[in-house]
Amino acid sequence: MITYLYLHTGKSMSKFKSIEYLKTGNSRQRRAYALLKELSVFDKLSDYAPVLAGTIPIDIDIPDSDLDIICMCTDHSEFAVTVTRLFGDKRGFTVGEKMFNGVRSTVVKFTTDDFAIEIFAQNIPTDKQNAYRHMVIENRILMNRGDEFRQKIRQLKQEGYKTEPAFAKLLGIKGDAYSELLKL
Repeated sequence: MITYLYLHTGKSMSKFKSIEYLKTGNSRQRRAYALLKELSVFDKLSDYAPVLAGTIPIDIDIPDSDLDIICMCTDHSEFAVTVTRLFGDKRGFTVGEKMFNGVRSTVVKFTTDDFAIEIFAQNIPTDKQNAYRHMVIENRILMNRGDEFRQKIRQLKQEGYKTEPAFAKLLGIKGDAYSELLKL
């Protein structure tokens, strides 16, 4: 197995705590910012420490990539009631609970004209959730590896790879991509 060392930089982590960086991003990031502001998603969910995670923030999205918003909630029933009140009128709205890696999680989905939106909540601080941790690690790798690597990730995603397995393939990582990436 090939192992890569990436230094932690607080700047790369703190960048994602707000969506303001999207305002000056690529066209899809700017559209995401406009939509999230229009729907007041982050204001409405402010009690739950929302963070936009996934591929759009780190510019490896493909046309069908959704907006993944992670939240922290201590009461899943109350969270479900809140998001239903706030977004229940949106097209394709669903809310349900699942277990992810042994952690109770609430998953909310709905669509807009431009994006599918998924809101994912666990009783874990957002910066400790795997989605956030993966994004920060992947961002560091992208910053070190450059645009050609970024394009290869997008190509693998177009071929059907999920994000973490695409990184693992290009980095020569064996085993479970999701857990192995967290070790970088």
